[in-house]
Amino acid sequence: MIQSNLLNDASLRRKEYIKIILKRIKPGSGSNLSLLINRPLKNKIMTNIKNIISLNKFVVVGGIATRLYMPERMTEDLDILINIEDQETIYQNLEKSGAKKIGYLSIGGTTWQLTDGTLLDVLESDEPWIFEVLNNPNMDEQGLPIIALPYLILMKLKASRGIDIGDITRMLGNANEQMLNQIRAIVNKYMKDAQEDLESLITIGKLEYNM
Repeated sequence: MIQSNLLNDASLRRKEYIKIILKRIKPGSGSNLSLLINRPLKNKIMTNIKNIISLNKFVVVGGIATRLYMPERMTEDLDILINIEDQETIYQNLEKSGAKKIGYLSIGGTTWQLTDGTLLDVLESDEPWIFEVLNNPNMDEQGLPIIALPYLILMKLKASRGIDIGDITRMLGNANEQMLNQIRAIVNKYMKDAQEDLESLITIGKLEYNM
């Protein structure tokens, strides 16, 4: 049984997940991941979020972002990351659009319900890499600005929930060596204590893709 301190410490929690996975994992997966990656997107984002906060920079993170880098998984909400300095302006834009603030996020930020029913989590950041992230997004097929993979991996390493570890391994498994080296560089720069865990997660990801 995982001790209570593991539940509250992302680093310990991550190591526990890795230990369990490495003990049980076998090469390959139940589905053809290359086919899953190439399937058309099922979960279309119909909200007009780009119009609502068009004058401010944001990137999509969370489950919607992961589908650019791995087989799509279903998710019911939209998560975006903003510079904390833009918080007031973006919140004013959301209110003017008719969105309603319905709660606060424990990791910093707020949850909103847009007029079309979409739930929007606005994550606020003052990390030293926030400008690099906002200025260099990747665009998905719907034209949404998606956080670059190295920084998405970084965010998920910091969170290290079960779903994050699963996302990390699938995204790493699908990444080529050039991208893996970019991820290694970012983790080395901003999260040195996670380097060993990153290598273990790369190994797990490649095993899942049977590579």
